[in-house]
Amino acid sequence: MSKEMTINPFTMYFDLKNGMSNERSSTKRYLSNMKGMFADEAALERMLKNGDPLVYEFYELGLPETPGELLFGTSITYPGKVGNEYFMTKGHFHTILDTAEVYYCLSGKGYMLMENPEGNWDVQELTPGKAVYVPPRYAHRSINAGNEPLVTFFVFRADAGHDYGTIETKGYRKLIVEKDGKVEIVDNPKWK
Repeated sequence: MSKEMTINPFTMYFDLKNGMSNERSSTKRYLSNMKGMFADEAALERMLKNGDPLVYEFYELGLPETPGELLFGTSITYPGKVGNEYFMTKGHFHTILDTAEVYYCLSGKGYMLMENPEGNWDVQELTPGKAVYVPPRYAHRSINAGNEPLVTFFVFRADAGHDYGTIETKGYRKLIVEKDGKVEIVDNPKWK
């Protein structure tokens, strides 16, 4: 007979401006961790010759990944571009595909790029005070289109898991780039 784990009520500190927590360590993704994610691979390689900038990091609460629990945390995507494509998170589907997620923008400016396996896609703007609902079955990626860190708070079911492999293999159908000083959504030439 297995003993059910009980989680007691608790609090956790997140700074509502910068997304940092002094109670947890973040998971960091540097440019070298993002190979294959950006359309302009030559630009990425040129940038890596001059250093390995931090593209994004996230703080996630280490709760058991069991049904009925919620995982939450903050994501911080830093400003920058590879070629004309803005810094972004890798993006993922959830392993339990029918999982929704909510992102609430705390600071910065950017976009949430979403798409489902059937080919439907959407882009929602992220600015302070806006919440984006990511429906079940949608892969999602945060993109920083501003000059300061894009900070979001997120929450989803704890047992949902993450499928990064599909995005690493196929990419997204659309890219968000800067063209003539403006944000544009374009087709991804590398989409498979």
